[in-house]
Amino acid sequence: MRSRLPVPRTACLFRIVALCILLSHTAAYFGLTGREPLVFLPGPFSNDAPTGKAHLKQCEQMSLTRRQKRMCRREPGLAETLRESVRLSLLECRYQFRNERWNCSLDGRGSLLKRAFKETAFLLAVSSAALTHALAKACSSGRMERCTCDDSPGIQHREAWQWGVCGDNLKYSTKFLKRFLGQKRVSKDLRAQMDAHNINVGIRAVKSGLKTTCKCHGVSGSCAVRTCWKQLSPFHDTGRLLKYRYDSAVRVLSVTNVATGETELAGPRRHGQSLRATDLVYLEDSPSFCRPSRYSPGTGGRSCTKDTSCQSLCCGRGYNTAVRLTSLSCHCQVRWCCHVECQTCVREEEVYTCKNA
Repeated sequence: MRSRLPVPRTACLFRIVALCILLSHTAAYFGLTGREPLVFLPGPFSNDAPTGKAHLKQCEQMSLTRRQKRMCRREPGLAETLRESVRLSLLECRYQFRNERWNCSLDGRGSLLKRAFKETAFLLAVSSAALTHALAKACSSGRMERCTCDDSPGIQHREAWQWGVCGDNLKYSTKFLKRFLGQKRVSKDLRAQMDAHNINVGIRAVKSGLKTTCKCHGVSGSCAVRTCWKQLSPFHDTGRLLKYRYDSAVRVLSVTNVATGETELAGPRRHGQSLRATDLVYLEDSPSFCRPSRYSPGTGGRSCTKDTSCQSLCCGRGYNTAVRLTSLSCHCQVRWCCHVECQTCVREEEVYTCKNA
């Protein structure tokens, strides 16, 4: 009998879509389900929650269900938290794929999300991870009114903020995320199961980075009193873990559980192990992303490193070499007192870009 994989309650109808920032406008796209149109969000993220009716306007500008908009209006800090998750997911996706043929480009994003590629799996995972991370951080920083520090024993919330040791509330974050997306019965549709599984992989990646940090209080640095709290790892660590999951993603198919009669995901057994709850999964092989298509703009014109990435990134088309002059500070000296004087040097460096044809 096959063991069933844990699937979040958000499973069948909801997908967390990759959240992107327009370079020309610092505005953002946000969509919570694969069926919703992407809409503009105004302005960059701010550390302060919007006041007055500002957050109400932001909630209305998002492509949310009626129930989600009600939740957004009741929580003034939620709109800003959603925007922070936009920033986290986009920047981390671009960083992790900076040397790959697909570099998390906005071009073709809509078409990509309609398919079941490895890249789709990563987008779903990194988006759910970013939202989980941002919610937990918003609680501990006081940007959300309905949550506070994590529930670590032996420390009051007011004392925690006073000492600056307020723990990241991952427990509330995960619970709120599932309630925000909705609790739906798991679908028998293979694609819906794949999406639900990958969303849960993102949440698990954030949970795996939760660690206990302690701070000592006492005379002369002694540890007579010790305060401990829960703290999330930097989101870059989560992104690196998800990129590793992407590189080892498993192609799955649908099988019927003999004991329950229900369909579930299954992949090839590797090293004697069946599909794990931490594996990213996909249903179809990805395109090459070498040339412009409905999924990406291709790799023509992309910068590459001659000895490491040009051969793969340029897909055998070769690369152009150009010389660029760059200015940098050099021959710096410290003058008494507290002043540094530098000369400006000009350096030639070669730049390599993939050919278009």
